[in-house]
Amino acid sequence: MSESVFIGIDVASQTLEVASSAQASTWQVGNDSAGIEQLAQQLKALEPALVVLEATGGYEFEAACALQAAGLAVAVVNPRQARDFARAMGALAKTDALDARVLAAFARVLHQHPERERFVKPLADAQLQRLQALVLRRRQIVQMLTAERQRLRLSHAAARPSIERVIELLKRELGDCDALVAEHVQQQHAELAAALSSVPGVGAATVAVLLAEMPELGTLDRRGVAALAGVAPLNRDSGQMRGRRCIWGGREQVRRTLYMAALVSSRHNPLIKAFYERLLAAGKPKKVALVACMRKLLTMLNAIAKSKQMWNPAMHGG
Repeated sequence: MSESVFIGIDVASQTLEVASSAQASTWQVGNDSAGIEQLAQQLKALEPALVVLEATGGYEFEAACALQAAGLAVAVVNPRQARDFARAMGALAKTDALDARVLAAFARVLHQHPERERFVKPLADAQLQRLQALVLRRRQIVQMLTAERQRLRLSHAAARPSIERVIELLKRELGDCDALVAEHVQQQHAELAAALSSVPGVGAATVAVLLAEMPELGTLDRRGVAALAGVAPLNRDSGQMRGRRCIWGGREQVRRTLYMAALVSSRHNPLIKAFYERLLAAGKPKKVALVACMRKLLTMLNAIAKSKQMWNPAMHGG
């Protein structure tokens, strides 16, 4: 039997540097429609077991989608994971060719990993791309509003009228963006969104982020979905030492959204509130208790996404 071929692609705004586990040298194509089409034909002839690209601010998206559409197995990985792998392999220098070869080696390891789905975010279809773009734009507008409101507090009187006009404009843009997100969710995910929104403490903004940033919701078990979001406690033990558990990694925006939802739920969701107060009574620090609430809330939402049934305290009280 011939050995499997693995492909690594280092992505830049203008070019794609390609490495194959079966070749010593790399090659380059343009990061445009013509170059990507050429690459798809080249890779189809090689029949790779897995093609790995590093997430590069969106520059990788067209190539990843085109290669997947050509029938190739494609993984888009977190740059931090790829860089950590490179350091572990002793590849401390950084060039496009070297990065591509490291990604090809990473593809081989990832292909053998029993839980490789945890490391790879599914490629979005056209509808999911639209929702992700709207959710991202909403987040950007909220950040700009926060910045302008801070400037208003600290500004000279002469600058305040200008800042106030910008704030009003951003408020209108936020309202328009919220309306577009709500329309999209209603058209594409009405049943699921209604079920998720039935959980006390979970609002429309939380639902939109979960639908956009965690399309795997409802397809994983509770441990898998907690690890994916980055709310699963990680051990820090060595020899006789038992370190403090902590959360790390995962999807940052999902984790941020869960934090706010858990904060609200700890006051208004009877199950989460009772769970939170029980942890505090047991001596847990507030931050630790709140992270546990995030994990419990996500477990509830994952179960609801699986069943498509409305929140029921009797079912989710465990």
